[in-house]
Amino acid sequence: MTPILDLLAATPPVEADGDVVGEIFRTFKIDWPFFISQCVSFLIVAFLLKKFAFGPVQAMLEERRNRIAGGESKLAQIEQRLADSEIETAAAIAKANEDATRLINEAKTSAAVLSEQKAQEAISAAQQILAKAEAAAQAERVTLKAELKQEFGRLVAATTAQVTGKVLNQEDQVRINQEALASVER
Repeated sequence: MTPILDLLAATPPVEADGDVVGEIFRTFKIDWPFFISQCVSFLIVAFLLKKFAFGPVQAMLEERRNRIAGGESKLAQIEQRLADSEIETAAAIAKANEDATRLINEAKTSAAVLSEQKAQEAISAAQQILAKAEAAAQAERVTLKAELKQEFGRLVAATTAQVTGKVLNQEDQVRINQEALASVER
């Protein structure tokens, strides 16, 4: 840096009426044809760098920026869907719990009704069994009474035959049986 400062300090002052640009070019020893060729080569290098180096790099950076922005928007959408899904899941679980509670209550009610119905059926069946048993017992009593009457009549006839010492005929046996049964039934 010192040589440039020395160079600037050593330059003679510029006259106001003279060619200022020409004086600067002479002071810095700039040659026009050489300056133009350097400007052209600078422009060519700048164009080539822009076209083949900076352009693709900028395009790649822009593409990455777009992908990142797209990824962030997709992430926001996924988070929104996840939140919606959690809300829907919570609602579905709540509805399932309500349905389960309702079904349990219905099952309890149905079980109580069914239990009552089965109890009534059991009572009815027991009453029918008792009625049948009573009817069977009544029929058995009637049968036993008939057998007892028959046996009683035979015993009375046999006893009478032994007491009187004579053989009873059929008419005597029927008459004695009826008299004996009449006295027993009273």
